[in-house]
Amino acid sequence: MLQIRALRKYLGGRQLFDGAELRILSGDRLGLVGPNGIGKTTLLRMIAGEDFPDAGQVQLEGKRTVGYLPQEAVRPSSRPLLEEVTAHAGGLKALEAKMRAMEEDIHGAAGDEALTARLTEEYGRLQHHFEALRGYDLEFEAGRVLTGLGFKAGDFGKSVDTFSGGWRMRAELARLLLAAPDLLLLDEPTNHLDLASLEWLEEFLFSYDGGILLISHDRPFLNRVTNETVEIDGGKLVAYAGGYDRYLAAREQRKTIAEAAARNQAAKVAQIERFVERFRAKNTKATQVQSRIKMLEKMERVEVVSDAAPISFSFPQPERSGEEVMRLRGVDKSYGPTVVYTGVDFVVHRAEKVAFVGPNGAGKSTLLKILAGVLPIDAGSREPGYKVEVGYYAQHQLELLQPANTALQELFIVAPTESETRLRTLLGCFLFRGDDVHKKVQVLSGGEKARLALAKMLLKPANFLLLDEPTNHLDIPSRDVLEDALAQYTGTLCFITHDRHLIDAVATKVLEVDAGQLTYHLGGYSEFERIRAQRRAPADPSAQPAEAEGGGYRTRDQRRKDAEERAERRRRTAPLRSAIEKIEADMEELTLREKELSDRIADPTLYSDAAAIAEVTRDYQRTRKRIEELTYEWEVKSLEMEAMDGGSRSEE
Repeated sequence: MLQIRALRKYLGGRQLFDGAELRILSGDRLGLVGPNGIGKTTLLRMIAGEDFPDAGQVQLEGKRTVGYLPQEAVRPSSRPLLEEVTAHAGGLKALEAKMRAMEEDIHGAAGDEALTARLTEEYGRLQHHFEALRGYDLEFEAGRVLTGLGFKAGDFGKSVDTFSGGWRMRAELARLLLAAPDLLLLDEPTNHLDLASLEWLEEFLFSYDGGILLISHDRPFLNRVTNETVEIDGGKLVAYAGGYDRYLAAREQRKTIAEAAARNQAAKVAQIERFVERFRAKNTKATQVQSRIKMLEKMERVEVVSDAAPISFSFPQPERSGEEVMRLRGVDKSYGPTVVYTGVDFVVHRAEKVAFVGPNGAGKSTLLKILAGVLPIDAGSREPGYKVEVGYYAQHQLELLQPANTALQELFIVAPTESETRLRTLLGCFLFRGDDVHKKVQVLSGGEKARLALAKMLLKPANFLLLDEPTNHLDIPSRDVLEDALAQYTGTLCFITHDRHLIDAVATKVLEVDAGQLTYHLGGYSEFERIRAQRRAPADPSAQPAEAEGGGYRTRDQRRKDAEERAERRRRTAPLRSAIEKIEADMEELTLREKELSDRIADPTLYSDAAAIAEVTRDYQRTRKRIEELTYEWEVKSLEMEAMDGGSRSEE
């Protein structure tokens, strides 16, 4: 589908890519990873045709289509939401317009039988094509996608321009998903999503028919969606099988092996150099010396996996508060006619770390603002505990930053005794590198201001932190710094995030917010999700004891009839059962093959042979595709078997 060959690219005098190679096939779901600023977005822009390489090729095969979602993709549009997102759905709107025009032509050709026949035939061809593209289902599918991304049915008729930037980003994502391009390019698609929308998007992308290349700093999202991880390392594109966690393990293994090979090679080089130095002046050894010099010149040096220096920072801890940190009693809160909370009671105790989760619009941010004291309540009381100092962070609460100050000066305000080196290190954790620390606040982007405000808060923390989406605009290493800081934090914390990894690592409780109700769950997100799955699961009818008609006793004739019916069921389902068993055997064999190929792909020695890499990768992709096909066949035949069993039993 897409081939990248010998790619070179410079940006601001710095080389991003040097001979990079990559091939993307239909069905590939690739996660693109690497430190911030290494060239991930630039690569997506080059594939999308919005930027160009300095050398090499980015070649799309045939008439393949590409859809690109940038990080900031807000476009002005006065059209209603539903019309906007369906406007470019696979060319369906243009096809529909052509059909409408042809209907007018047919009507106008009344009385001309030959012209009417020709137009009707052409109209039938267009209609068949429209049906094949599921054109008549377009609005239904658009509604499904918009609802999955958090919109309500009442939003469909609203003008796109009336939505906030985050919601317009969701609309752009919906438009792209409905267009169903052959290759999806997604740059941080989860940034503006809540947890429910994020999980819906995971399932949508997991079953997407085309290819996907995406950038994300959400580990669970990468693990769920991607089947291959591509790292930008030393200007090259290095592919690893599997999602992010498998990539980390394979990368570490490759690094260990490469380091050992590099040490062995260095020892060999040193030995040869000693020989050359020792015998260079001896005529009797001239041939051997020249041979070894040529050997050194031809030797291909082992490249060790590059690693950024680990980032760590020891944050100060706050003053201890009273046992009860904050209590809400009988709180009411409405926005005009919309009631959010009625008579809510809520208490937070010292050292609790509570993650707020729930559907979009449930009132999570409202509750956080009430706790912070920045949003007035309509009734009830807000009661801070003894020696409680509140620190509130939200992306739109950045007015405490002084526009004329530099980023470094902002940190000196809260930590005047810290060394500049330590403050630079902290700013580096939050993606301010080199001269970025001297940028004035007034020229910083919204994301940069948000990161600076978060760093400033952690440098002098209050003993009750309230954080609204603190991981937005952070890459994975920076998220790790934040995660460590919050895990070690000795104060009390309430936070909203769509980063499930952060919830699992930090939260002691999960507070489910839904329809004005607050429900506590102990543990992190994984435990909450397990409980939620149990709650959604229907009762297992097989767990109910069967009871014979008219009582538990069955006559000999009834038992004989039952046996005959069971035998008839087995006879009728035998071919289907045999087919299912064959599929299961094939799947087991292919799964073993997939693991074998995956292990080969993770082996660093493979990367010295480009032809072998291509062959193994193709074999792996064919195997994965066949497994997915068999899985679908197995599901279909299992449902058929279930229907046959159910139909037989319903006749009894």
